[in-house]
Amino acid sequence: MQQKRVLFISNGHGEDLNACEVLKALRRKYASVEAIALPLVGDGNSYRRAGVEIVAPTQALPSGGFAYMNLWKQIEDLQSGLISLTWQQIQAARTCGKTCDFVFSTGDVLPAIFAYLTGLPYAVFLVSSSGFYENRYDPRWGISLIMRSPRCRKILTRDAYSAELIRERGYKNVDFLGNPFMDVLELKGKDLSLVANVPMIALLAGSRLPEAAENLTLQLRLCLAIAAEFMPRPVQFRAAIVPSLMSQLSEIAAQSGWEYADGKLHHPEKNISVLCFDDAFPDILQQCDLVIGMAGTAVEQAVGLGKPIVQIMGNGPQFSYRFAEAQQRLLGLSVQTIGNKPATPAILLEAAQCVKRTLYDQDYLERCKQNGLERIGEKGGSERLAAAIASQIFN
Repeated sequence: MQQKRVLFISNGHGEDLNACEVLKALRRKYASVEAIALPLVGDGNSYRRAGVEIVAPTQALPSGGFAYMNLWKQIEDLQSGLISLTWQQIQAARTCGKTCDFVFSTGDVLPAIFAYLTGLPYAVFLVSSSGFYENRYDPRWGISLIMRSPRCRKILTRDAYSAELIRERGYKNVDFLGNPFMDVLELKGKDLSLVANVPMIALLAGSRLPEAAENLTLQLRLCLAIAAEFMPRPVQFRAAIVPSLMSQLSEIAAQSGWEYADGKLHHPEKNISVLCFDDAFPDILQQCDLVIGMAGTAVEQAVGLGKPIVQIMGNGPQFSYRFAEAQQRLLGLSVQTIGNKPATPAILLEAAQCVKRTLYDQDYLERCKQNGLERIGEKGGSERLAAAIASQIFN
């Protein structure tokens, strides 16, 4: 089989994760495919861990890819070299246009533009867009031109509803094949020290520092409120955090009136513990009964597993009310957002009451399972998307 070179372009942590799973599936099945990557936002660590060549400089900007939510973050990004970085990425895309055979774009309009700039045939995976946001799909003129170009060989969506809406507007070659991020949730067999028959609540504080540290601090306050609501019945907490946050747990504990040792945050007065793991995300997500979510992709994965989500707001830049409200529209009934501003004691109390009410609502919990299938789809998306790419480059 003839050697083929595919450029993967993506713009964010979740987008990189999705693209990288497709990339790995493509390499597993087609030995004649060489894959290279152009991550437009952040460090591209998903690609680096997979040993994939990155064709342009990467840089973690102050906004974390969420500059559109905050004017000051836009200014900070510009001061940190956004224009120079973007120019180098454009040059890399043009160079790849001479050495590659196909482009797979994952994200929103930005990676689609870069795919178009290569001059190559491409597929766009619209993981950042959904008809569920507004109950319609009305692409702006820029992405519309890119999607209608004869070089756009496949339009792939993040849910079946979006694919249906896009087809109704006359676009061709539209499919929903699944979300690759559901393929990374196999149990690792980690010992979570769970107590049988006691509800387990997962804490997802996000992946970007310093925001994730601030979010976890807020979640610890919520844990106290939840435990008080459940008294005298027990409840247990497990936090799935990024490795870079693990080193800050002692400081977080000291500032919050907790104690920390060996992966355990403990509140001495209330006798409540939160066990923290940086290597057990699938196990925590699979085995939890409910998620306290202040994250993006991780919350989507939880919804895909049929878990109920309770969201509270921090100070951002990512997990603001604007983001949380949009995420609730995207993910439907599985997500309950409490408050419309950074959580106050009253909001934390309301969230704690919501957690208790949710865990005893069996009808709602069953509907969350069905909703997960409708909004996210079944596992296996990586293989199906890889096959879609192969059908274009080997036809």
